[in-house]
Amino acid sequence: MTTPTATRPPGRALPGPVVAPLERLRAGRHYDANVYSTVDVHWTLYDRVLRVTPATVDDPDRDRFLLSKGHAVAGYYAVLAAKGFIPADWLDDEGGPDSRLGGHPDRTLVPGVEIGSGSLGHGLGLGVGTALGLRAQGRTTPRVYVLLGDAELDEGSNHEAIAYAGATGLAGLTAIVVDNASASHGWPGGVASRFTVNGWTAATVDGHDHDALHAALTGHDGHRPHAVVAVDTPAHPADRPDGSAAGDVTTPGSRS
Repeated sequence: MTTPTATRPPGRALPGPVVAPLERLRAGRHYDANVYSTVDVHWTLYDRVLRVTPATVDDPDRDRFLLSKGHAVAGYYAVLAAKGFIPADWLDDEGGPDSRLGGHPDRTLVPGVEIGSGSLGHGLGLGVGTALGLRAQGRTTPRVYVLLGDAELDEGSNHEAIAYAGATGLAGLTAIVVDNASASHGWPGGVASRFTVNGWTAATVDGHDHDALHAALTGHDGHRPHAVVAVDTPAHPADRPDGSAAGDVTTPGSRS
């Protein structure tokens, strides 16, 4: 599923401030669902949820956002530019030999980026460690948000992180799973059940509905880790390359 314009499947408009930055990044390239399925989550986080600004990227009491789904970085860069974390002209040379903006984000090069991501499956474990570190310091206000794709749950490291966070009541952690039907296995009752069985709270919402995302992202109870499953929902099953509906199990691929 690809699109040559700034509206992505299923034809819903992108958040207005993100359109121009994403077009600068795209520059003739086509983005698949791995990017478009995350843009609304990124925007809702940075516009309405995260307690971090360009002036507070080093504040120890800031919220932390960790992008585990690093290959979907284009939408992240567009939101960072729209919110003033990075200059817009950096977008013109993304991936260039002298660019700070690589195919995955680098925390040493991009203001506001918390981790360097690469191989899938590591972000949630890093989020658990970050939340543990904050708790050990007595910092109970900052939250740690980790965005990962549903196919990352094929990796065993994530299940260890889910089990550990649930067992230790890691209340400062929120995992956001973008579900675009890329996982190999799936779970009875959907992705959220994989978290709730280990003591997490969880919500499943339309991954393009900003109000629903905001309610879910702020819906933690303060006592347990929280998961938000953001479903990438096409208008009709025919909009998917294999004809499947959202939540069906498909063969993993570039949609992760």
